[in-house]
Amino acid sequence: MDNPGPMTKAADAAPEAKRRAAGRDAGTARTRPDVGGDAATRPDVDALAAGVERGDRRLLAKAITLVESTRADHQDTAQLLLERLLPKTGGAVRIGITGVPGVGKSTFIEAFGLYLIGLRKRVAVLAVDPSSARTGGSILGDKTRMARLSGSPDAFIRPSPSGGSLGGVARRTREAMLLCEAAGYDVVIVETVGVGQSEVAVHAMVDFFLVLMLAGAGDELQGIKKGILEIADALAINKADGDNVAHAQQAATQYVAALNLFRHTSPTWDPPVVTVSARESRGMDTVWNIVEDHRRKLAATGELAAKRREQQRVWFWSVVEEGIKARFLARNDVRDALRDLEAAVADGRVSPTAAARQVLDL
Repeated sequence: MDNPGPMTKAADAAPEAKRRAAGRDAGTARTRPDVGGDAATRPDVDALAAGVERGDRRLLAKAITLVESTRADHQDTAQLLLERLLPKTGGAVRIGITGVPGVGKSTFIEAFGLYLIGLRKRVAVLAVDPSSARTGGSILGDKTRMARLSGSPDAFIRPSPSGGSLGGVARRTREAMLLCEAAGYDVVIVETVGVGQSEVAVHAMVDFFLVLMLAGAGDELQGIKKGILEIADALAINKADGDNVAHAQQAATQYVAALNLFRHTSPTWDPPVVTVSARESRGMDTVWNIVEDHRRKLAATGELAAKRREQQRVWFWSVVEEGIKARFLARNDVRDALRDLEAAVADGRVSPTAAARQVLDL
């Protein structure tokens, strides 16, 4: 049998390619949630919302990918999704956890998460990885570091790159937290990268803020910033095991004395200091009891509700400011002016302040 020529092959393949493309398009319209936000895609939003409400981890991951996307059409769809799920949010205990690199945040979160699962709670972890200042990439290794927790059907771990946003907190962490709540998770933990202003940013989106500290690593008090002491709801000295137990207890005593010097965010709550061992899974019950005690006291005084209202207000203004900046920088006249003024500033011909004022005058 003669081999068909290239033209014959192309002709035969064309109808089949069209059929496959049509099938893909039809399948996309039915099942893919990560598409644009026009009216034709709204059934996809409904299907995705239903999957999130069922607690489908695969669809929850897709939903978070959608809200993290910077594409305008994806953002339109994401907002439709969030509006649909908003009545299902707000029921989780929101915990922020921070600490210096090497303190054992991932080990602690895994031990703490497994303890909570043992209490028949579903746990979501939003772990923000630092993005490279040069390439924008990140390692996203939290699932590897929390292998046992990630293997539990009652846990959901989402590592996200910080993307260079304020303090290393992923730009859409708040939206991701709402999605996890809509999916029925009882506790949502946000792990910060532990640098700069990330602690302040996370504190502005959680109910309880836990700071992990190390003992026996030099002068402990030198490693604490005043701002962290003011916003911490509790301090936990990790790695209090083996020969380090005495050091941890001594550090705890120092931290208690230091905390007494500052005014804290709640007039009815004095941040406790405890020692824990994530490696030995010891002290997890103590930390959870502190979280529950904090929640009861702040709920009784109305502080918890007021705190969440204030967080919503801060979130609103952060989105407004982000939108103003994005729309301003998207203008052609602004882009043209920036190109010339950046070069002038770099060459020392115009001061940064004067150049900025010229741009803002637009």
